[in-house]
Amino acid sequence: MSTVYCVGMKGSEFLMIFNPRRGGWEMPGGRVEEDESIRQAAVREFAEECGLELELLACRPIYDSNVCLGTVGPEIADGEMEYRFFSSLPSPLAFPREEYIEVLEWAYSLMGLEQPL
Repeated sequence: MSTVYCVGMKGSEFLMIFNPRRGGWEMPGGRVEEDESIRQAAVREFAEECGLELELLACRPIYDSNVCLGTVGPEIADGEMEYRFFSSLPSPLAFPREEYIEVLEWAYSLMGLEQPL
């Protein structure tokens, strides 16, 4: 079973959720269900974890997962975790900083934005 996570952009800021089990900030995501595409899983996981709509722009495989980029839309549900928008990586992070940097470089490049990291 594969996994997916999302870079949700609002202007030049990106969304991260705080995962209390891991004790750090991370991108929303999770498992791709048996009858789902990567894109469907990305939209579902994003909504479940932060309660916001995600309009997908692109997806790509990275490491052992898939990462999807999208723009953040309105609130559509109650999210499971606290979320915030950032212009630089917060602390503490749930996973190694290097993994986020590579993903954010890709996202900012596709959005035509200068990466503030």
